[in-house]
Amino acid sequence: MGGMKSSRERAGRDFIARHGETVFNAARRLQGDAVHTPLTRNGFIQADEMGRALRAELGPRPTLTLWASPTGRALQTLAVIAEHLELDWHDTKTDPRLVEIGMGSWGGRYYDDVIREVGPVINPATGLLQPAPDGERYDSIAARVGGWLAESDSPGDRLVIMHGMSSRVLRGVMTGADTHPEYRAPIAEGLPQGSIVRIEAGVESLIHRGSGKAPA
Repeated sequence: MGGMKSSRERAGRDFIARHGETVFNAARRLQGDAVHTPLTRNGFIQADEMGRALRAELGPRPTLTLWASPTGRALQTLAVIAEHLELDWHDTKTDPRLVEIGMGSWGGRYYDDVIREVGPVINPATGLLQPAPDGERYDSIAARVGGWLAESDSPGDRLVIMHGMSSRVLRGVMTGADTHPEYRAPIAEGLPQGSIVRIEAGVESLIHRGSGKAPA
């Protein structure tokens, strides 16, 4: 990540959000980088709450670049938010570097089944998913979201809809969080689904605490 432009230098604010609850979340399945896992009714309610919170913060038709993970759940969440903000969802930019942590052979399986085989898959101290033996590591997430930050930078405000684990790493990179000693990446505090933070000049503020589950 050397040479990456710090968010402290960026001329604009970044609103980073987790998507709403999905059918995988409700069923307690490891979602990871699955391409499309639809929102539940609760997920759409959370997206509505996010839209109202952002409209209260930014007003209608704000000057805002829309970004999302290319997954269906992120794009569905953003569609609802964009309607609240009176923005055109079709202007959304996507980037695969914003996807969730890849869970390898654990992806798509029920938490309980994997736990019976290998023990806990969520670190109780941090709320972080344990990387699968053949899955993605947190330092790899830091490298890819750092690459997105370096290449996507432009003046002005941005809204980014993404995922629980990958957004924690992105927020950690953008705020200069300490490198986690085990996972070797800067990782921010976990927040429930449907949460939104604002990062301005490297400082994070909570805009809306979602009503969804945490951490995954």
